[in-house]
Amino acid sequence: MEFTEAYKQTGSYAFSPNARFLAVAVDYRLVIRDVLSLKVVQLFSCLDKITYIEWAPDSEYILCGLYKKPMIQAWSLTQPEWTCKIDEGPAGVAYARWSPDSRHILTTSDFQLRLTVWSLVNTACIHVQWPKHGSKGVSFTKDGKFAAICTRRDCKDYVNLLSCHTWEIMGVFAVDTLDLADVQWSADDSAIVIWDSPLEYKVLIYSPDGRCLAKYQAYESGLGVKSVSWSPCSQFLAVGSYDQMLRVLNHLTWKVFAEFVHPSAVRGPCCAAIFKEVDEQLDMSELSLGDDFVQYSSDNASEAHIQVRYNVLEVPINLPSQKPPADKPNPKQGISMMSWSSDSQYICTRNDSIPTVLWIWDINHLELAAILVQKDPIRAAAWDPTCPRLVLCTGSSHIYMWTPSGAYCINVPLPQFAVIDLKWNSDGSCLFLKDKESFCCASPEILQESSDYSSDD
Repeated sequence: MEFTEAYKQTGSYAFSPNARFLAVAVDYRLVIRDVLSLKVVQLFSCLDKITYIEWAPDSEYILCGLYKKPMIQAWSLTQPEWTCKIDEGPAGVAYARWSPDSRHILTTSDFQLRLTVWSLVNTACIHVQWPKHGSKGVSFTKDGKFAAICTRRDCKDYVNLLSCHTWEIMGVFAVDTLDLADVQWSADDSAIVIWDSPLEYKVLIYSPDGRCLAKYQAYESGLGVKSVSWSPCSQFLAVGSYDQMLRVLNHLTWKVFAEFVHPSAVRGPCCAAIFKEVDEQLDMSELSLGDDFVQYSSDNASEAHIQVRYNVLEVPINLPSQKPPADKPNPKQGISMMSWSSDSQYICTRNDSIPTVLWIWDINHLELAAILVQKDPIRAAAWDPTCPRLVLCTGSSHIYMWTPSGAYCINVPLPQFAVIDLKWNSDGSCLFLKDKESFCCASPEILQESSDYSSDD
């Protein structure tokens, strides 16, 4: 894997949907770079520090959220002299997003007073009163024709279906939730999933015309749903819960066909490969080194003489778990992180009470495929959009890769670079690695299948 040099960044970043450009915020400047060369192709100056970046689906426009101001600024990559500024005045701006046609911007005001659709074509605007959430509660169909916007009035939750062509309300239906958490269209646009707040375990599947297709409740007492995700093929719906279980529903009967537990002790029989990150001390006594290098290595012994690798373990094993305090809200337990592979064959999960462990499940065989035991809590994990390859980071100077043929530790060859976040571009040709104040990009090798489970730095 090849790495670029480090460049400065101060927070938000985004790949363009066409995979050609990378936008990075540097204080109040928006820097647009070419993905292949990382050369600067455009530089825009905003009126305040940039806190959020989002590309339009056509990759021609980009918006910047200046939430401290608060306002939105939008720029055009093909017409650098064109600019747009959206200011809601006293209502404020809590969040902004693009519409599928790339010619409208949707903003949510502070305190969820209203959602506004701003047209970049004729400066018209349309209001939707009482949106349920700021950054959540809005979902678009994959074909870009309709939007589902959650609202709340008279102590009841509703879903508003809007046409993304005319922005007229096509239908409104009430949903059976106490406090709606979020909404998601399936990838084939055939169903809408809605789930309740953690205080009430409830997952509801609706058809676009408002008919309730299914209602799922795993248990009644205790905290409920923590995360929900459709598979890319739309055939599976994964539900992560506070009871530290992942449940997968099928799209034909909307019944659970798989329940995956995340125990702190793994016992046999278990066919999963278990990889544990370990430090390996290098023996440099037999090397012929100059005095200058010996002096340097003694000053940096902790870094120079240690490399990281995976050991393959056998069951039974005990995983490092932590019990959340009972007197604090939002306990760190349950399945908060989950992500599907692009072919819908694998799903990775993290149980927050065992934060250093990543679980990889094989949906085709309904079994655990691998367990990755890291030294530090897992910060982020992302699947290659072109093949079943998973990359994760833990805030160390390494990234970690899993494929069906094995797991690997890869050192990032930059001084004092700790990877706290990562993201693939849409064609899988570039991997963005984020440090606290800088970033670099990596070019992954073409995935080659093998049955070798060895893993070196």
